[in-house]
Amino acid sequence: MPYVDGFVIAVPAANKDKFIAHAREFDTYFMEYGATRIVECWGDDVEHGKQTDFFRAVAAKEDEVVCFSWIEWPDKGTRDRQMGLLMELMKTDPRFDPEKNPMPFDGARMIFGGFQSVVVLPQSEQGE
Repeated sequence: MPYVDGFVIAVPAANKDKFIAHAREFDTYFMEYGATRIVECWGDDVEHGKQTDFFRAVAAKEDEVVCFSWIEWPDKGTRDRQMGLLMELMKTDPRFDPEKNPMPFDGARMIFGGFQSVVVLPQSEQGE
């Protein structure tokens, strides 16, 4: 079953095009390191809750849109190994220098985590 890294971020609405360009550039690196699928979603129908919601989770401001993204990996072992290599690359590769290539959102308010798939529909031909 695939392993999934999930992300929720708040992006200034004015930065939508920058967000898309940033994702198109940086998502290719995850693909080069073994990710099988990446999905970047721009909030379209996200409700404010009474107790909790996506907006509170990332301390979204009035002018920000909540975005939800995920990276699919073949399995956790591949993710752990390849993300480790990618994190090492990020320390030395100038493409990842935040001064030269700033993120179009506040990365400190991003929430993320790794998730083990337990149900995947439709099932693959291998019967996963």
